[in-house]
Amino acid sequence: MDRLLGIIVLPAEQMLTFFVSMAISTVLGLVVAVVYRYTHRGMNYESGFLSTLVLLVPIVNVVMFFIQGDLVLSLGLVGSLSIIRFRTPIKDTRDMVFLFWAIALGLGVGTLNWTVSVFATLVLALLMAAFYLFKYGRPLHAEYVLLVGGDRSDSEQEVERIVRACDANVQLRNHEVDGDSWELTYELRFAREKEQSVRSVVGDLQKLVGVNKVSLFTPQLSLPM
Repeated sequence: MDRLLGIIVLPAEQMLTFFVSMAISTVLGLVVAVVYRYTHRGMNYESGFLSTLVLLVPIVNVVMFFIQGDLVLSLGLVGSLSIIRFRTPIKDTRDMVFLFWAIALGLGVGTLNWTVSVFATLVLALLMAAFYLFKYGRPLHAEYVLLVGGDRSDSEQEVERIVRACDANVQLRNHEVDGDSWELTYELRFAREKEQSVRSVVGDLQKLVGVNKVSLFTPQLSLPM
């Protein structure tokens, strides 16, 4: 009779532990997703990545409950995971950090290290918020590529004078001539506090007679906001 009661009570305790772990892992996954959403910079934001972060923590938690120190199950899990191929490339290294963060939380909650997982989430969330507020890692200089085209040869000297007069590090990258038409490509590097002066340069170039094209763009693939 005592053995039967032990068999009945033990699964109930395990189920309670499992549901508590699932609740904690889901809440921590939501915290990771919220931190990612409000500290994200750049133009490669994907809303579907938020649900991935939220679901990854409880999924890893379930995996840890399945294994529970069983070597056979762990080897079978490694074999099954080798079938999965991730075809979506990670465009931002910060996305990889958040993925590892979610996986680490799933491992921690799944091994019943609830206090450590919650404390680690709070510390990492504060670090991410501090990096975002103080713009940690943002480049000290702003780099642009300026493309100027025209159809009068005498306006090239004026373009050169205006570009060289701006408060920036200027380098001529390309000079194309096709009959009377010409095209100049410059690389401009401004200090952050003087970044707004690039607009005045573009405005002065547009006013020149013989200039019919002025394009300004950044060479960076991911724009820091």
